[in-house]
This record gives sequence, structure tokens and C-alpha cells, in this order.
Amino acid sequence: MEEKMFKAVSAGGILNLVLGILILITGVVCGVLLLVSGGKLLGSKKGVMI
Repeated sequence: MEEKMFKAVSAGGILNLVLGILILITGVVCGVLLLVSGGKLLGSKKGVMI
């Protein structure tokens, strides 16, 4: 009985760790893409006359 519980808790911990790493990587990638696109927008602002 205790062995089943230990395996279930282990699987849950591994799943949480993997999901946390994926969310962290996704956040970093989104942040970099936002910085790059913002820089491009600021760079192209010079050629626009209103």
C-alpha cells in the first residue's frame, strides 16, 4: 500500500517539475520576442511623419 502511494507522489513531483521548467522557458522566450519586436517598432518610428 505504501509503495503505491510513494510511486504516485513521485510521479506527481516529476510532472510538476517538468511543467515548471516548460513554463519558465516559455516565459523567457516570450519576453525576448517582446523585447525584439519593441526594439523594431522604436527603430521604425523614425521614418514615420504624422
